[in-house]
Amino acid sequence: MKTTDTPPPADADRTAKVPGQGGPAVPGTRAKSDEGPGRSGGVLNVFSHGVLILWAFLVVMPLAWAVMTSFKDDRSIFNEPWSLPDKLHWDNWSRAWTQAHMSDYFIHTVIVVFCSLVGTLLLGSMCAYVLARFDFPGNRFVYFLFVGGMSFPIILALVPLFFVMKNLGLLNTTHGLILVYIAYSLPFTVFFLTSFFRTLPTSIAEAALIDGASHTRTFFQVMLPMAKPGLISVGIFNFLGQWNQYLLPTVLNTDPDKKVLTQGLVALATSQGYKGDWSGLFAGLVMAMVPVLAAYIVFQRQVQAGLTAGALK
Repeated sequence: MKTTDTPPPADADRTAKVPGQGGPAVPGTRAKSDEGPGRSGGVLNVFSHGVLILWAFLVVMPLAWAVMTSFKDDRSIFNEPWSLPDKLHWDNWSRAWTQAHMSDYFIHTVIVVFCSLVGTLLLGSMCAYVLARFDFPGNRFVYFLFVGGMSFPIILALVPLFFVMKNLGLLNTTHGLILVYIAYSLPFTVFFLTSFFRTLPTSIAEAALIDGASHTRTFFQVMLPMAKPGLISVGIFNFLGQWNQYLLPTVLNTDPDKKVLTQGLVALATSQGYKGDWSGLFAGLVMAMVPVLAAYIVFQRQVQAGLTAGALK
């Protein structure tokens, strides 16, 4: 048998096989090198990771320093601000909890935030469900009223809100502050949950209605459990905003016996005068931060799931 060597075609240098495919070579193309994109992608990854590490450092360091300072005495705070405490001064926490009345502020804040959070989620979810699932005259107008409420600065409403609360007899009352918190948080809650309810399958609600369930039963037993990720996400955001709220209680809640934590911290800082109980102040500050950090750490997966669920469709 005779064999012959076939010379390569003249345009062999202009043909290349497509990387990652087993098909024939495409004439007139050259094999692309992966060095350029890989190298630029690596540089971008290093840069993005560096920015994230810097951001994490800027966020974590003040929190860690505040916790560390809450266990120091006043002399160590000023003489050695960046050193570790020589021992854990738990008396700072007990002094802030009892003498500075942080316990009373904490309990009152828990009552106000819990009741306002439940009311916000209940009313906000009901309103968002109707706006997302039912077509009626004025639907979009009501929706955009809530959206406009998000852009309205609360500071512009403080003076008229003060006189409205005073005329209704709700000034310096716990239930009055709860109602104001609910009204303040409803626009964002309705805006967030309306988009979330639109992503839920309509067929499930229709099947419940065919089986004889009323609209109320369908909402509370079928649709509301399906919206759990969204409720947790918006609940965390409302909890953070209501727990750290200072402007509204300062204007509407001037009774010393009904102050919230933010007012208590300011009172603790200003009432010291030249004495300056800085260790007790930092202990009270950490007390106010712990519930917020704990809530986010416990529900961080649900928050991420709720934020991404609305973007799947």
